Amino acid sequence: MLSFVVPAHNEERLLGRTLDAIHEAATTTGEPYEVIVVDDASTDRTALVAESGNAKVVRVSHRQIAATRNSGAKAAMGELLFFVDADTRVNPEVVGKAIAAVRAGAVGGGAAIEFDKPVPFYARVLLPILVLSFRFGRLAAGCFVFCTREAFDSVGGFDEAYFGAEEVIISRALGRRGRFVILRSAVLTSGRKLRCYSARELLATLFQLARRGSKAVQRREGLEIWYGERRDDPPRDA
Repeated sequence: MLSFVVPAHNEERLLGRTLDAIHEAATTTGEPYEVIVVDDASTDRTALVAESGNAKVVRVSHRQIAATRNSGAKAAMGELLFFVDADTRVNPEVVGKAIAAVRAGAVGGGAAIEFDKPVPFYARVLLPILVLSFRFGRLAAGCFVFCTREAFDSVGGFDEAYFGAEEVIISRALGRRGRFVILRSAVLTSGRKLRCYSARELLATLFQLARRGSKAVQRREGLEIWYGERRDDPPRDA
């Protein structure tokens, strides 16, 4: 069985499209599958959207992405786990190639990413560099990670000591257990953070992460881009 785990906090606007994409991609594989939405302390209609999208809802109050993903994995029944962000759309090609990679011996992996448009010019320039660096480093982008249940359990899941960069940590841990692949096929993820935050705000956050290293992601403070009050996505014609 394939298990798709979708962590979500106040994601009623984008979650429906994410679930539709998962169902479409999973159905094409011919494999049995399940979809689990981990509703982490949402105050909007996230749970209702999940239920109407034929997903099992697990309710938690972690407000920590690693713990939320682990709760979804704990509830999952599948031998192959897919962790998909609530604002990210998979496709049949990505899911099919992930399954093929695991059947060829990989313990897990990630994929290339594309942002929905529009995004600022600097993001369009930097994205190819980011994708190449993640592929070269064999690191999964946080919006899409897959692995076998056996490998996930062997590394203890996502490290709950961290409030961010948990996908980098588990990528490295899984890579020590076996072959960890980054697919050339891409998932489509939301560029809303790039639209909602200025380049100055984003660069300031990245500078702090680079300056303080792992200590910067061991607490929620300073990670407002991920844990602060969500800003509305600007109109696309603005």
